[in-house]
Amino acid sequence: MKRHDKQYQTYVDILKKELVPSMGCTEPTSLALCAATARSVLGKLPQKVEIEASGNIIKNVKSVIVPNTNGKKGMEAAAAIGIVAGNEKLGLEVLQNVTKKQKQEFVQYLDNTEFSVKQAESDLLLDIIVRVYSEDESAVVRITNAHANVVYIEKNGQVILNKEVETQNQTELLNYQLLSVMGIYEFAQLVNLDEISDVIERQIQYNSIISEEGLKEDYGANIGSVILSVYGNEVRTRAKAKAAAGSDARMNGCEYPVVINSGSGNQGMAVSLPVIEYAKELDIGKDKLYRALIISNLTAIHQKTGIGYLSAYCGAVSAGAAAGAGIAYLRGGEYGEIAHTIINALAITSGIICDGAKASCAAKIATAVDAGIFGYEMYLQGQQFYSGEGVVSDGVENTIKNIGRLGKDGMRDTDKEILCIMTCVD
Repeated sequence: MKRHDKQYQTYVDILKKELVPSMGCTEPTSLALCAATARSVLGKLPQKVEIEASGNIIKNVKSVIVPNTNGKKGMEAAAAIGIVAGNEKLGLEVLQNVTKKQKQEFVQYLDNTEFSVKQAESDLLLDIIVRVYSEDESAVVRITNAHANVVYIEKNGQVILNKEVETQNQTELLNYQLLSVMGIYEFAQLVNLDEISDVIERQIQYNSIISEEGLKEDYGANIGSVILSVYGNEVRTRAKAKAAAGSDARMNGCEYPVVINSGSGNQGMAVSLPVIEYAKELDIGKDKLYRALIISNLTAIHQKTGIGYLSAYCGAVSAGAAAGAGIAYLRGGEYGEIAHTIINALAITSGIICDGAKASCAAKIATAVDAGIFGYEMYLQGQQFYSGEGVVSDGVENTIKNIGRLGKDGMRDTDKEILCIMTCVD
């Protein structure tokens, strides 16, 4: 790889595209964005709201608290706050500037408006359609494939926007197939940090703030605080606790934004906060920290490319392995150590399912980060998992390919069963 060749520029563009701020869990936020856009197109407060969404959207909205809703959960709450108080121009920060008055109006609107929710019939894993009505006027907005990707807008039967929808396409014009672990390692070594330092620094600042909030206040099951209370203050424990604490806060209504990775705030925190904590412990300067975060972020994105943004495969697994890769780099590891860290970590935790966004995500993050760190420690001790042992194949790229196949294709029926369990049994 050379600076400013096609592969180099693609890596820069992927980082800028993926590492963006979002307030609240990205699935309810995406629904709020879709609803806010529909209300804007309609031009008035809707009297009736119809929501169609893919199973993975329903799964990830059901049990997570939506910011600025006084602790409300669910599809109706996410759509209602978007309609009453959302600013569609802010993208995934659509709920950033909600006032006290709007919070009160939201409660009244939610109680007095007709909402309907049904599962979309499309095969898309990320698909949201919001139809809004007021007297004889209507509007329709659709988001697919990426959380802020509006592909269709209609008002009173007249089509305003109609972008082509490609099944399971999350990459738009960027060629994510150019990603490889070797390429990521080389890119991190030679990248001009001035090109992406603002993106990485924003991730450090945003994610560190919400992590500290999660440790300071009472959110969900307080996994981050429990880890520190039970296991002490050693760096490995702090790395897990900081990532978990960010998820504690975010899954339980905290109104601080995070910088996401692969469409997920939990994954954005899991790839960054452990690496940041190790850099503090090792007294490593920002230059090398930035390069380590480039490795962890792109490694997570590379793993998720074969899976997609949403799946029955828990994204914390990919993020935890990626955090291990970033930590390995901070501790002096080169390509070989990084590759084996990823393989070892994936061999340990690749069976964790995604059963929606909720408080227990923080514990899954802690487990996945632990596996990432242990994957590196194993290799330092001359131990590794070998090709043919379960999902592990010869080389890191083949192993990542196997994980992509498992997460996207192998777990389709698992995804459906999880959704049935979540929506049919309370």
